[in-house]
Amino acid sequence: MQNWFDLAFERACRKFARGAQLAAAQGIIPYKSVDGKYVESPFDGNSWWTGGFWPGIMWQLYKATGEEGYKAEALRVEELLTRELRTFDLLNHDVGFMYLLSTGAHHRLTGDAQAATDTLHAATILAGRFNPEGFIRAWPRRERAGYAIIDCMMNLSILYWASEQTGDPRFAKIARIHADTTIREFLREDGSSCHICVFDPETGKVVERPAGQGYCEGSSWSRGQAWALYGFTLSGVNTGDQKYIDVARRCAKYFISNIREDGLTDSDFCQPKDEERIDNIAAACASCGLLELADVVGGEEGETYRAAAERMLRALNDLCADWSDEAPGILQKCTASYHDDGAGRHVNILYGDYFFVEALCRLRGTDARLWMAKI
Repeated sequence: MQNWFDLAFERACRKFARGAQLAAAQGIIPYKSVDGKYVESPFDGNSWWTGGFWPGIMWQLYKATGEEGYKAEALRVEELLTRELRTFDLLNHDVGFMYLLSTGAHHRLTGDAQAATDTLHAATILAGRFNPEGFIRAWPRRERAGYAIIDCMMNLSILYWASEQTGDPRFAKIARIHADTTIREFLREDGSSCHICVFDPETGKVVERPAGQGYCEGSSWSRGQAWALYGFTLSGVNTGDQKYIDVARRCAKYFISNIREDGLTDSDFCQPKDEERIDNIAAACASCGLLELADVVGGEEGETYRAAAERMLRALNDLCADWSDEAPGILQKCTASYHDDGAGRHVNILYGDYFFVEALCRLRGTDARLWMAKI
């Protein structure tokens, strides 16, 4: 009998083979799908932080199938993204998301020299956002000089990659300093994480921890928890430092304890019980982190992580995946932010699809390993 994830992968291939043609015809970087077409990012044009996830899907499927159509679509979007390197003004700490999954994937899978240069350019931009008081600044707006967010744990992978490529330890040292600050200032005793820390940019002292995209100050935004879980796992794998793996285990335990009975994830683990606000991006991302962490720790603990990941992925597939030809995207009920619906609530959002596809590839043994420092 065919595994459920093999069938889901075949369906994803068919859907995104059509989707690649649709996106190219529209001439955009897809952010979400609505009414049978793709919609571009809601803010900042092609500098919007999610631009790398669409080519990331294409490269994952190219690695798994060898189909040239996926590669062609990834390269079309790469041209749009590399223009943003020259524009620069709207780029921020999310260049890891944007370029490790686009130019970085291109170099990893083909050896293209210009793609490596472009990825290193992005890594240098991220390194340039480092405040010597111990954190990577999130956004470029003048009044946000002290803002750092948990999402950056995922962006650190491009810095580990840069040190591996160049032999220059500065990039990885910046990543580790930021990761250590995140352990100290973002994580709570129960393994949960806040979304934002506002530092005094002159002293490095935390002055505020606002709610950000979560329900309220002190609550637990589920996708932020997924960023922490997967991000610390990646820091552990990319550095070989057990400290980061141990932190990832704490984050994983908290996440697993808050999975809904149906296997889905609330937008915030502390949201009101009568509030129907689900974020399937959190479940898809956390599943990728749990599968990686399972391989790292092994044994019975690893099986616990793997079982939790497969439980969530089955729920996504059975309850929230739209496999029809009419819908360009897969996962429904993705929510960008608890209070602000401008970027999407309970809709298909393509970076949820990226993590779902990555997890399917991981289960099948074809994952392109795009977050890893070593090729």
